[in-house]
Amino acid sequence: MTRTLGRTGLAVSRLGLGLAALGRPGYITLGHAEDLGRDRSEEALEAHAHAVLDAAWAAGVRYVDAARSYGRAEAFLSSWLARRGIAPGALSVGSKWGYTYTAGWRVDAPKHEVKEHSLATLERQVQESRALLGAYLGLYQIHSATRESGVLEDAGVLDGLARLRDGGLAVGLSLSGAGQADTLRRALEVRRGGQPLFACVQATWNLLEPSVGPALADAHASGMGVIVKEVVANGRLTPRNGEPGLAPLREAAVQLGASVDAVAVAAALAQPWADVVLSGAATVAQLQSHLSAQALVLPERGLEGLAEQPRVYWERRSGLAWN
Repeated sequence: MTRTLGRTGLAVSRLGLGLAALGRPGYITLGHAEDLGRDRSEEALEAHAHAVLDAAWAAGVRYVDAARSYGRAEAFLSSWLARRGIAPGALSVGSKWGYTYTAGWRVDAPKHEVKEHSLATLERQVQESRALLGAYLGLYQIHSATRESGVLEDAGVLDGLARLRDGGLAVGLSLSGAGQADTLRRALEVRRGGQPLFACVQATWNLLEPSVGPALADAHASGMGVIVKEVVANGRLTPRNGEPGLAPLREAAVQLGASVDAVAVAAALAQPWADVVLSGAATVAQLQSHLSAQALVLPERGLEGLAEQPRVYWERRSGLAWN
């Protein structure tokens, strides 16, 4: 079953697949090194990504999310679409611009990506994304917009995004950092041609960092599509994390006969404003666990106490190691 993703007009499933952990050999998810195995060649990771995409497609996942900075994610998705003969429109695809991948396929690279929210970067990267994804690309998002970056005050960038929108490509933004809510409320004010510029927002919401929830509810009520990312907190809300403070989550999982990560995904799916909840699965087994969340009914109380102060959460996230 699909629903319409806000003003984008795209048909999407409740659970989507994000490719951040599948398009490159290194990522910041706990235990990522174990997920990809010893062969980190492009050919091996392409086959690995295709296996996860196959499982997602078979299970009814109809939204896939990529980015220019996710290594070869767009290329892997493109080759999968071609080899499986999936028609444009049968799967909704979003990607993001604003970061450039710089790791050179190394896990130990000194810098994995460089952020630049300039008009020149937008114009270059949208051409790169379209060269790979063509008619499949339905949503293009600013990657990790913040107030500090100034991207929402850059008239040239906003006009460039409006031209993409007027040409038929839905435009959105993803958020990051403790100021997600403030950035989103500013984005809601941005208009071009007498219309709201942004049709969709993608934000981090999870049991440890739910602070953006009220702003996402407002965005959804305004007609924006809402995509939720990082619902297992880069592996912190999985069995790989033994922090004592997560005891209520582990207890809920035992009571429900579910995995810890499935409970975390179910908590995001339970939010009435969430159109798509992204699975960041790096293996078929992880994806299957996340898919099982759709059948869970969570207890009304007991998990809200897991929330951390936003700045604490984001400081911890920034300290996660690439592996």
